[in-house]
Amino acid sequence: MKRLRLGIATLAKAVGMSAGVGAGVMAGAMAGILIGTTVGTTAAMAGTVLERSLPSPTLGRDYRFTVYLPDGYGESCLSYPVLYLLHGANGDEHDWLNKGKIKPTLDRLINDDAITPMIVVMPGHKQMWWVDANAEKAGTVLMKELLPRIEQDFRIVEGRAGRMVAGLSAGGQAAVRLAFEHPEMFAAAAALSPAVYEPLPPSNSSAMKDPPFQKDGKFDGEAWAKLSWRPLFETYRAQPVVVPFYINSGDIDRFEIPYHAAALFRELHRHQPGNAIFRVVAGDHEWPVWASTIGDALEYMSPHARTPIEADPARCGAAK
Repeated sequence: MKRLRLGIATLAKAVGMSAGVGAGVMAGAMAGILIGTTVGTTAAMAGTVLERSLPSPTLGRDYRFTVYLPDGYGESCLSYPVLYLLHGANGDEHDWLNKGKIKPTLDRLINDDAITPMIVVMPGHKQMWWVDANAEKAGTVLMKELLPRIEQDFRIVEGRAGRMVAGLSAGGQAAVRLAFEHPEMFAAAAALSPAVYEPLPPSNSSAMKDPPFQKDGKFDGEAWAKLSWRPLFETYRAQPVVVPFYINSGDIDRFEIPYHAAALFRELHRHQPGNAIFRVVAGDHEWPVWASTIGDALEYMSPHARTPIEADPARCGAAK
């Protein structure tokens, strides 16, 4: 803006305008040009979404996922941090794009320098809760097949500082579980309306009927308890690495998640004060809550991840 003011003054002087009406007209015209240019530049700075899949030996079929690449990824020679963003129990790899409007949110926050440019990976695994339980080994596919594939195919900042994990509902529960199981792998985590029910899910939760927690045609409480966050938290608390956490919930969540999420936050706050926050916002267990708060979660996580760094030149190019 300083350059613009200097340019206006110089141009006005060149055409013989004083600080009066003529200069004001010129300033207005130049400001109009700037606004038009700025809007055009912002519109042009948009990320790219890719549709991908990998052949999964664990599943015996293709495993689908979508990838957001920040603006300039193909032309740069930089490595970027990555966020693994997980859907809810009945979602798929398009949920965060179509219902959560994550792409325009990322574009806006990156363009505004509110978050560091990052790659976002959105896998799809409906009704599997991202766990290895009584159905498909969703946890194994995520950690042993997807993560290595992403870090092979894309320029990702190496190590813990290059990874974050987040999700909603069942995906939020998974983000909590993964951060507690693998604190050495994730720089930050976000759990939006996480399904961290204790001791058991409510009767209206999809966990009561989804395959991972079914055994002999009935809900398997043992499987649920084994994968609950609290036993994992005891192990997490006993080791030295701290994962900063963002947690939220709608205030009238039909599954009473504010109560369960508050219990999780209480333990985190006691263990790592200053490295966990809990937000209760207006809304139910619904997309308006998650779409409107994912930006807040991104802004919380971003400072804990490493900013883009120079990559090995051999890995540079649009396809790498």
